Amino acid sequence: MSVSPVQPDPSMIGGVSKAPFALMPNPVRLFKERANRFEVLAEGSRLAPYLKFLAGIAQIQSELASTLSPLELIPADQVERARANAMPAIDRLAMVSSPDCRQVLQQFLERMEGLEKPPVAAEALAQVRAADHETFSWMIGNVVADNLPVESLAHHLYIAAAIQIHAARLAAGLDGSRLVPIGIGVCPACGGKPVASMVIGFHGAEGARYACCSFCTTMWNEVRIKCLACGSTKGIGYRAVETGDEEATIKAEVCDSCNSWVKILYQNRNPSLEVVADDVASLGLDLLMKDTEYKRAGFDPFLMGY
Repeated sequence: MSVSPVQPDPSMIGGVSKAPFALMPNPVRLFKERANRFEVLAEGSRLAPYLKFLAGIAQIQSELASTLSPLELIPADQVERARANAMPAIDRLAMVSSPDCRQVLQQFLERMEGLEKPPVAAEALAQVRAADHETFSWMIGNVVADNLPVESLAHHLYIAAAIQIHAARLAAGLDGSRLVPIGIGVCPACGGKPVASMVIGFHGAEGARYACCSFCTTMWNEVRIKCLACGSTKGIGYRAVETGDEEATIKAEVCDSCNSWVKILYQNRNPSLEVVADDVASLGLDLLMKDTEYKRAGFDPFLMGY
C-alpha cells in the first residue's frame, strides 16, 4: 500500500469555483454506462462472475428506466420548503410507499428471473419474490435506512437495485440549482450516503470533487481534502494499492479525526471510471484498508459483504 500526505494539486484550480453544486442523473444513460463498465472490468478479473452479474443488474436498471411511464415531478413547493429548511427534496419514506415505486420493484424482480446468476443469488431472489408483505416492507425499510443486515445481504441487493431506479428517476426531475447543502456527506436530493467521491473532468467543472449518492445517484460538489464522514479538513491522507510508476486513480481518503475512510476516484485522469462499478472492482483497496485503524464510511449495497 502506498501512503501519501496532502500535496498541492494543480487540478484543483481549473473550473472549481464555477462548478455547479449538484449534478442530476440521467438514469437510462447512467445505468447503461455502469453496465458497460462492469463488463469491461470483468475481463480478466478474479471477481468476473460477480461483476458480470452486476452488469446484468445495471442493464435491467437501464432498460426499466427507459420503458417506465414518466413520473410526476416533485411539487415545486415541496422543493422550496426543503430548501428553506436545509432538508433533502425527496422524502424517502413517502417515495418507497408510492404505487410507482412498488411497481418498479415488482417489474425489476420479474426481469431478474431471466438473468443468469449464482445459485446463492437465485435462491435469494426466489425468497424475495415469495416474501410476505411484512417481510417485504421490512427489507424496503432497511434499504431506506442504509442499514442492510449481514445475514440477508443478497436479498437486500435486489431491493436496493430496484429502488435505485425509482430514486434516480425522481432525482432526474429535480432542478439541481434549487438544492442546498444539508449536512456532511449527505445527499441534498434524497439524504443518502455517498458511495465515494470523484474528481471529475466535465466541462465547466474540471478538477471539482463530487460525492456520489448511493441511493438516487445525484452528485454534489464537496470541498477537496475534506472528510465526507465528519467534515474535518485536518489529518487527511491518502492510501492506495501499489501501481508501479503510475499514480493510482482510485485512493482511500483517510481521516485521522474520526478514523474513517472513503474512496476517491480521479475520473479527470481516467475518464472510464464509474463510481459504483469501480468501487466494487477495487475491492483490493478495501481488503488492504481492513488491516488499518480506519473504518469505511462509503456505502455501496453491492459491496456490503466485504
